[in-house]
Formats: sequence, structure tokens, C-alpha cells
Amino acid sequence: MPTTTSADGIDVEYERRGEGQPLVLLHGGMAPRQYWEPVIPHFEEFAAVVPQRPGFGTCLDDHEETGPDEVLGREVASVRALVDDLGADDESDAPPVLLGHSFGALTAIETARALSADDQAAEIEAVVAYEPAVLPESFREHADLADRMAALLDDGDREGAMKLYVDQVIHAGEGDDLDAWLDEWPVWPDCVELAEEVIRMNYAVERYEVPERLDVAVPTLVLSGTDGPDFLRESARTVHDALPSSRFVEFDGVSHSGPSEAPARTADELHAFLGVR
Repeated sequence: MPTTTSADGIDVEYERRGEGQPLVLLHGGMAPRQYWEPVIPHFEEFAAVVPQRPGFGTCLDDHEETGPDEVLGREVASVRALVDDLGADDESDAPPVLLGHSFGALTAIETARALSADDQAAEIEAVVAYEPAVLPESFREHADLADRMAALLDDGDREGAMKLYVDQVIHAGEGDDLDAWLDEWPVWPDCVELAEEVIRMNYAVERYEVPERLDVAVPTLVLSGTDGPDFLRESARTVHDALPSSRFVEFDGVSHSGPSEAPARTADELHAFLGVR
């Protein structure tokens, strides 16, 4: 796979499929290539670019002391390096579009925010963010998912830690037959090995606060689903309200795993937003 290097010296590997305008697919807490497999066929007119998040599957020893700025800073630096690398590619004259899910959606927004602050917003065309991993203030004050997952992992129950994450985040704590659902989920059980990173990511999410204004100088499409956790639906609207130029769309009957669960609907909204036919 091609590799680029971020400003802080981290190598970023990525897979590229197809030709056309780059569509950078930023995953959340699950294995990247498996998560986006149902989505990629719906974007034939784009070059799908799937990066491997740097260090994914490793845990910071001081995760409880690691703040969101440090965690997101690493993620944003890697995406900016990838955008630079794609910009130097002469296969397409159009700048990349960032499509992120969950923590990947937060990363996409923060990347656009950093580029905007540096007067480099033109390096990307737009951001599409499905339920950015942000917690409402009232919920964040009592959030303990990372601690609960860490306790299970400390007891040697890696699978249980990831089942808790899926139950609370994907199914909003209402999964009646979680094991049967997981048997049909494309990224399970590969993502079980990523428990440490998902815990680290959740500590960052629990500490992140949405500013009153997200200074993002590119059009942004914020997506959500009616069947995911209420707090993530609320957060998606909070992010939308904080953006100076955004559109909000909610999918009826879709959970937090929206892009892979409803790839055709996701593609339709992105195409309409960008004016692609």
C-alpha cells in the first residue's frame, strides 16, 4: 500500500481503489477496510482512499491522562499528510472529500478546522460526517464507557469489552440478540483485537467539548440515524449548529453504523450534497 508521513513523523498507509476525485474514508472504532467494504461500490465515480489510522490496535499506557487534543492531533496530522499526498497526485484535479464515521467523522471535522485555521481549506472540497463521536455536556459528565471497557479488558475479557462498546454505541443498549447480530456483522470478530485502541479513543471522546463555533471553511454534511443512541443524535445536531455552513440529514430506521448499514442512502446524500449525478 502507498505510504505518506505526517508532520510528527508517523507513517500513514492507505489503500486506493478506482479513479477520480479522492474520497477519503475515515473509520471509527472498527477495522477500516472491513467497515467500508459495503460502502465503496456505491462510489464508482470516486477514487476511494482508505487509510490505516496510525498506531491502531495499540494502547497508550497513560490513556487516562491523555487529553483529546493530543489524541485528535495525531489523527488530524495523519489525515493532513494524506490530503497533501493526494493533492500531489495528478490523477484528479479535484481536491479530496472527507467522509468520516463516528471518531472518523470527528477527525474529518477537526482536520477541516485545522486546514481552515491555516488558510488551507481549499485542499479539501467538503466534509461528510456521520454522527461525529461527541458527547453532550450533560452526558459527558457521567460517561464511563471507557472505564467499563478497561475493567473488562483488565479481567482478560477482550471480547466482552468490545461487545459492550457495540451494545452501547451501535445498539444504544437495546440489542436484544447481540450475539446473533454480531455473527452477521462484517467487521466482527476482527475488531476484537482493537479493544485497547477503542478504549483510548473513548477516553478522548469523553473529554472532547464542542466549541460554540466550529470554524470550518468548507461545506459540511452532517448525517445521523433515528435508531442509534439518543446522545449521538443530539451531538450530531450540536455539531451541525456549531458549523457555519452545514446541512443536516437524519436517516429513519438507521443506527450509529449508518454508512455500512445504509450505504446507498449515504451515497445518495453525498452525491446530492456535492451536486454529483
